[in-house]
Amino acid sequence: MDAFRIQGGNRLSGRIALDGSKNACLPLMAAALLADAPLTLRRIPNLSDISNMLRLLEELGCSSNSKHGTITLSNFDQTRTHARYEIVRTMRASVCVLGPLLARRKHARVAMPGGCAFGARPIDLHLKGLEALGAKIELKGGDIIATADRLKGTTIFLGGAYGSTVLGTANIMSAATLAEGTTTIESAACEPEIVDLAILLNLMGAKITGAGSPRIIVEGVEQLGGADHAIIPDRIVAATYAIAVAITNGDVIFHDFPYDYLLAVIDSLQQVGVNINRIDPEEDPRCCTVQVTSSRRLKPVILTTQPYPGFPTDLQAQMLALLCLAEGNSIVTEKIYPERFMHVAELTRMGANLFRQGPTVVVQGVPHFVGAPVMASDLRASASLVLAGLAAEGETIVQRVYHLDRGYSQMDQTLNALGAKIERFNPDKSLAEEIAAAPSETPEPPVISAFPTEAVKIR
Repeated sequence: MDAFRIQGGNRLSGRIALDGSKNACLPLMAAALLADAPLTLRRIPNLSDISNMLRLLEELGCSSNSKHGTITLSNFDQTRTHARYEIVRTMRASVCVLGPLLARRKHARVAMPGGCAFGARPIDLHLKGLEALGAKIELKGGDIIATADRLKGTTIFLGGAYGSTVLGTANIMSAATLAEGTTTIESAACEPEIVDLAILLNLMGAKITGAGSPRIIVEGVEQLGGADHAIIPDRIVAATYAIAVAITNGDVIFHDFPYDYLLAVIDSLQQVGVNINRIDPEEDPRCCTVQVTSSRRLKPVILTTQPYPGFPTDLQAQMLALLCLAEGNSIVTEKIYPERFMHVAELTRMGANLFRQGPTVVVQGVPHFVGAPVMASDLRASASLVLAGLAAEGETIVQRVYHLDRGYSQMDQTLNALGAKIERFNPDKSLAEEIAAAPSETPEPPVISAFPTEAVKIR
């Protein structure tokens, strides 16, 4: 497995253009299962999750043609309905094929995706919504089996213990496009990724209103066609790199920055002492050019993760790394996934002063990080360790960066282009090469006679 070797203390500067959103892209790709004509998606990021979704769609009878960040998807076999565990287990977002399969092919068998390193992430709200639409749901051999001759529109409440569900909203909204009658989704997720999916589905011939609000209304149609759509920029990647600039006291210009989708994050960063300024106020704030700079003295903040438009849980780990260098005490509370603190122990290895109590971490600022070997546990925790390594004194080794490859396209190359010093290497391969390079001749072991000719003095 690959690792990063990071030489800290290098200031980031330059320009960066952002890819499309991974969290938007996966449900949009799954929407191809609904279409009776080819679907073209642009601004596709080069990520392992995208590759895995393409593998899954291929197994489900959907071919793909990729070129320069553009993918065209076409259904060639409508009889395939089994999303096997061998692929689904590689990413939880595979579950977003459940709604489209059921609505278009009347049957879906999708492996249960399981939990994450930071706790269980159940899909009970997905199943509740599909059952409300008239599906029969059963669990067999670790697979969800859903059947329905044709779904029927109804009113569905999707609120859960930790707020609305983004993938659940995507699943139900996609399924409802081909349902008979009108579906009202109450307590729907408001994230920009849901809005982007609704835009695509409407381009395909769906009738969806209210996306981006807690109430989405879907009028069912008989069939959906193809479309050509550019995916929104990735707000999580944009904010991660903005924090990287701040933690190194850098100065970077971002192109295609989703300013309007990051207002809560920008507000918190401005309180800390990070400046994010739009260069052209006339540009679309959902995809514009900004300059990110930082003051040398960072200030502490009190931060709570919330559903959109609040501070995203997917940026909690990165922000916590930045607050480790603020002068004073910060408080970070996780309201979405209370166990999402796998990075706390690793940041402590690098000199952070953190105290966790349940879903809250108290951060006592320190002057600097100290380079150390650390272990990545999940996608966003991995990003926080890389950010800490950029600001650390000395060398930091981040193990298991395959997590990063799921959500950040060639992060090492992107940061190196801005002035960082990151080397990707395989520690297992390096050890094997070291062993192979060792001298092949070994000294003969001494011969010990069972009958010594000289007396042995025992002390």
